[in-house]
Amino acid sequence: MIVVLKQGANEQQIENLTRWFRAKGVEPDISQGTDVTIMGLVGDVSKIDTELIEALDIVQSVKRVSEPFKQANRKFHPDDTVITLANGTKIGGGNFVYMAGPCSVESEEQIIYCAQRVKAAGAQVLRGGAFKPRTSPYSFQGMGEDGIKLLLEAKKETGLPIVTELMAVRHLDMFADVDIIQVGARNMQNFDLLKELGHCNKPILLKRGLANTIQEWLMSAEYIMAGGNHNVILCERGIRTFETYTRNTLDLSAVPAVHELSHLPIIVDPSHATGLSRMVPTMAMGAAAVGADGLMIEVHNDPPRAKCDGAQSITPDQFDQLTAGVNSLLAAMKG
Repeated sequence: MIVVLKQGANEQQIENLTRWFRAKGVEPDISQGTDVTIMGLVGDVSKIDTELIEALDIVQSVKRVSEPFKQANRKFHPDDTVITLANGTKIGGGNFVYMAGPCSVESEEQIIYCAQRVKAAGAQVLRGGAFKPRTSPYSFQGMGEDGIKLLLEAKKETGLPIVTELMAVRHLDMFADVDIIQVGARNMQNFDLLKELGHCNKPILLKRGLANTIQEWLMSAEYIMAGGNHNVILCERGIRTFETYTRNTLDLSAVPAVHELSHLPIIVDPSHATGLSRMVPTMAMGAAAVGADGLMIEVHNDPPRAKCDGAQSITPDQFDQLTAGVNSLLAAMKG
């Protein structure tokens, strides 16, 4: 349920109404936009008398929300959420972000070189896998805690914030100095993990599951937000369809759909979506064209010798060209 307040409602009136709702067993989530103040009611609202609320002097209107996701819903929060990292990098609300780096951390020399190159090309966040979920148990699983330490060394060298994937709650303590915690596609509905991340104060990059609908994806975001952490970044990374030419099918329509349904920022990962490095620049341009808030790109210094996903990784020189092209497109779109 959404309660839209009239302009001019003062803080004491809002506080009184908040206490009344809490006494009824629902929690108001207050969003103060540029033109209107909205109270989104979270909980069992079946016993709330809408006519009684509409009769209050400070209430403009009352609407029931049919979607099961509430706090992630744009109806609850009309303005775009903007997530600000410790170094001032902003994600969402018209700010375009590049997250780039190798699929997996392989050595100190590799990750620092990649970090320096992607930063020089305009990347604001360094990506790199320390723990790698692989289809085969015999494939390279990542360097684990040592990989995180190397990412932090690259952060120290370049100043870039880092994003890396958390696979299990038991590893959470290792991520104390990580700037953005990634939840991978295979863990999108690991609800115990999502609940735990709801209690931390770090931004969460939530990738869409291989076979999940947009609503299911937003419900996973809701699990995190219900715990009190509203710093969620969505990432479209392709879904599984009957098509086998590409690794997955990149659903670019998810970008405008999410912008309609939710206030959360959404970025696109064309590397995992296509699995083919030659397609990454084109699909990156497509993602920017449909309004994505950023890109996550796999960049490796030597893709043929990469321990993980070399076929979908582009070189630093190719990343230079990619950012130049996307930046030109973004400038043209702004007119």
